Amino acid sequence: MRYATAFLVSVLAMPAGALDLQLTGSYTLNRPASLDYDPTFCGLWIANEGPEAILVNLDGDELRRIGSDLALIQAISIEGDNLIVADGMGAFQRISKDGKVLGAPFRISGGWTGTEGIAIDADGSLITVEDDPEWLTWLSPEGEILRRIDTLTLDPPLSEAQGIARDPRTGHLLIVDDREGTNALYEFDAEGRLLATESLLPYGIDPEGIAIRPGSDELFVAFDGGALIASFSYTPTLPEGAEPLPPGADCMMF
Repeated sequence: MRYATAFLVSVLAMPAGALDLQLTGSYTLNRPASLDYDPTFCGLWIANEGPEAILVNLDGDELRRIGSDLALIQAISIEGDNLIVADGMGAFQRISKDGKVLGAPFRISGGWTGTEGIAIDADGSLITVEDDPEWLTWLSPEGEILRRIDTLTLDPPLSEAQGIARDPRTGHLLIVDDREGTNALYEFDAEGRLLATESLLPYGIDPEGIAIRPGSDELFVAFDGGALIASFSYTPTLPEGAEPLPPGADCMMF
């Protein structure tokens, strides 16, 4: 089910195509949570709410396992050639893809926060989702809060945001809301205006993480129910007359 939104300002033209998902495959993987797609390895980095994160190929075979100085890794994102991880309690740390610590853990300026997902904006700022309290937050690379959106004010409310991905071609943000919320996918524009929502109930229960493979218009969603990684063909919401999206980075190791 798709919803209209009061946040879509009138200067935006009616979309030529709305958010659309088509399931293409799935596999089981124990406790998948926060995700990010890595074109260098043609695989997914996965945080599973434990002390380590894993890198898997697109069939789910483990390629690498890394840790950090944090007690657990709740959220993960690629930042340049490296990774940034968060423990879900306000602490972040940068590490290399082979697990080398690149700096001491740091905390966001507001202190404790229930960070569930991280994405990196075009200017290098961090974009995070929190479910306690319910925020969509833009942070400087050092953790200073730049701005926030209270996601409970959205229509429908986003009450249990768990994962976030940014499409580098459009700047759109894709956020999943778990089963304690709407069990749905939310699409925002680059400024944080809600564009569309799509129920994920036909595909799985309790979405926890999301990643975009822009080079193939592919989306990955981690479901806690059934310990499942599902793949989708993905069409974003685009304005009337928009040109087809160009391919993004994809599988550079090949």
